[in-house]
Amino acid sequence: MLEIGSYDAKTRLPELLREVENGQSFVITNRGRAVAMLCPIPKDESNDLAQAIAAMQVFAARPASDMQTMGLIEKGR
Repeated sequence: MLEIGSYDAKTRLPELLREVENGQSFVITNRGRAVAMLCPIPKDESNDLAQAIAAMQVFAARPASDMQTMGLIEKGR
């Protein structure tokens, strides 16, 4: 993991982001003290829009009983 000063990180952000896309990680320092990390998001934790939509569709398709619906309505009051 490479260290880079906060000023350099600010001025070179587009370049650093391209390197992060290729797997490189950086520790950003402020006056020599490590304050942040710039690293790639793990593949399994990335936002998957299709998966989120599918989960919402499954949830919406669940049958709800009248009692369950009334309970939810009462909680909202």
